[in-house]
Amino acid sequence: MNTFQISGNLVDILQQEIYPATLHIEEGYIRRIERNTNKYPNYLLPGFTDAHVHIESSMLIPSEFARLAVVHGTIATVSDPHEIANVMGIKGVEYMLENGKKVPFRFNFGAPSCVPATVFETAGATVSVADVETLLQRDDIKYLTEMMNFPGVLHKDPEVLAKIAAAKKVNKPVDGHAPGLRGEAAREYIAAGISTDHECFTIEEALDKLQHGMHILIREGSAAKNFEALYPLLHDHPTRIMFCSDDKHPDNLEEGHINLLVKRSLAYGIDLFKVLLAACINPVLHYKLDNGLLKENDPADFIIVDDLQNFNILATYIRGIKVAENGHTLIDSIPSTPVNNFVCAPVKADDFRIPVSDSNATAFQAKVIEALDGQLITNAITAALPVSNGVLQGSIEEDILKLAVVNRYRAAPPAVAFIRGFGLQHGAIASSVAHDSHNIIAVGTDDESLAAAINAVIAEQGGISVVANNTAQVLPLPVAGLMSNLNGYTVAAQYSALDKAAKALGATLASPFMTLSFMALLVIPHLKLSDLGLFDGDKFELIAISH
Repeated sequence: MNTFQISGNLVDILQQEIYPATLHIEEGYIRRIERNTNKYPNYLLPGFTDAHVHIESSMLIPSEFARLAVVHGTIATVSDPHEIANVMGIKGVEYMLENGKKVPFRFNFGAPSCVPATVFETAGATVSVADVETLLQRDDIKYLTEMMNFPGVLHKDPEVLAKIAAAKKVNKPVDGHAPGLRGEAAREYIAAGISTDHECFTIEEALDKLQHGMHILIREGSAAKNFEALYPLLHDHPTRIMFCSDDKHPDNLEEGHINLLVKRSLAYGIDLFKVLLAACINPVLHYKLDNGLLKENDPADFIIVDDLQNFNILATYIRGIKVAENGHTLIDSIPSTPVNNFVCAPVKADDFRIPVSDSNATAFQAKVIEALDGQLITNAITAALPVSNGVLQGSIEEDILKLAVVNRYRAAPPAVAFIRGFGLQHGAIASSVAHDSHNIIAVGTDDESLAAAINAVIAEQGGISVVANNTAQVLPLPVAGLMSNLNGYTVAAQYSALDKAAKALGATLASPFMTLSFMALLVIPHLKLSDLGLFDGDKFELIAISH
């Protein structure tokens, strides 16, 4: 019998009490908690849960994500497999479920609610109402994932309502996604049965949604960073707040996870128990997770930290198994065979030309996407762009570059528009991670570099690339064009090298590849680009590039 004892100062979050104790652990469960009067240097508390994350955005398969996350005290995630479902449908969801079960970690996957996300882009699969109903019957599917089609909820779209009804029928939560929704519209959206939102970027919006009964997730990912705006919510709404990353690239995951939000909250003077409710308890209660909460007869899921200020993670235990110690993962890599859906022919530089009707024109008023560092929303601006030989040009001096999306599921001409905010001075970057449908997206200073960056991704059947001086660097992502099946730390190092190379081109964004991946995310306002063309997120329609 696997029996052992661990002692320390036990942090009882629910009772708001800290006391010295010994845990008596048998076969993965805490069978007895023995209070004592000893003095211990360390603290025992439940592990952290990321309340909303797309594992795919880490570019790591679930088993490798777990290896990096446990080092930071994360024992569980509430995971939306929406990205791989858009590429491969139910087959992709099953891949995530099965791979996640191969390691000691608590992955809690949901049934994707919006695949495809919109009719204004080409996805690789469809997840129907029947598919959602079948998935929700499974014990290992915990909830209905973010209902991004909030217009469909408000307009009572039958398919949208049927998916929500399927979750209600089996008493599983429905996640929300409604950036900027306020007032009566927010009330209607929430009244439909939607319980969370992770898209709030102002505290006023979050308070509005809290008033109508929602739980608010404070998001801090590689691209979207809302912690600074929302952390005061922890003061007055401690039982209704959770922490999440949403999308986190491998280099950032190597640096830290939910533990960083705990430290930052404490540094701002938030009460310890309120912070730990958000990090450890609230996701478990809301999603009815199986995480142990450091009680007798609970699974032995807990972390050991050095103190309650620095919060350095000394060890992480899941089901009584020590999975990390002193900054090192103890989970072994698991071999995984790639699965994919990638049918795409190489492109040419001429494919990205944008001719204008007036061959004598020297300038053209065009709609331009403005990317914002640390946000998923974009601005819609206009600019007078130069015309040369009847072809519309960008302007490196004005930081207005070409943005292209290439359909990766079937042969089709690329969609091309213009974007400001990337800062490239030469070359191009490209990625097959492009929310939500994951066609190939690229930004570049010239058509030749754009074609070279995209072709480097196509050659690997998925990946991210940087082209400088006609030379391409690539990180292959053979699993659905979204993830690598290599060691997570190796992927993090390779990604860091490409991030550095992109910044050497002049990229000014903190996370250029993550921001690039969201420039095709049509469900976030205001202006985006799909493989079918420029998209107005406010009017929810495709529009022309001309002003």
